[in-house]
Amino acid sequence: MKLQFKTTRFGTLEVDKDRIIQFPQGIPGFSHIKNYVLLDHKDTPLKWLQAVDDPDVAFLVVEPSIVVSDYSISIDDKTRELIELEREEDLAVLLIIRVEGQKVIANLQGPLVLNAAKMKGIQMIIE
Repeated sequence: MKLQFKTTRFGTLEVDKDRIIQFPQGIPGFSHIKNYVLLDHKDTPLKWLQAVDDPDVAFLVVEPSIVVSDYSISIDDKTRELIELEREEDLAVLLIIRVEGQKVIANLQGPLVLNAAKMKGIQMIIE
């Protein structure tokens, strides 16, 4: 089944409903937005995490290995439970990228942790 929604960056999109990633708690600062979809960014390793619920909200994201070769996090039981993670091979981690002038900054302390099988995610805050 398809879902159609409008975005300010990409116009009207139509995606399969099974591509929607739910963030039950939202993302800090955007807690009212629960549903997102990942979109490729041209021919680069970057992706857009586009909000389905708000046409203006999209985050540029990347896999940690593109930014830092030895990035690792440990996921606590509460996080595993929130995203219903049962198998390690279903785990995906993305970093939000922001551009400030000539600098590109990856948020290493707030990774997005996703269960690719259940399409559920959370932004972890690492102290």
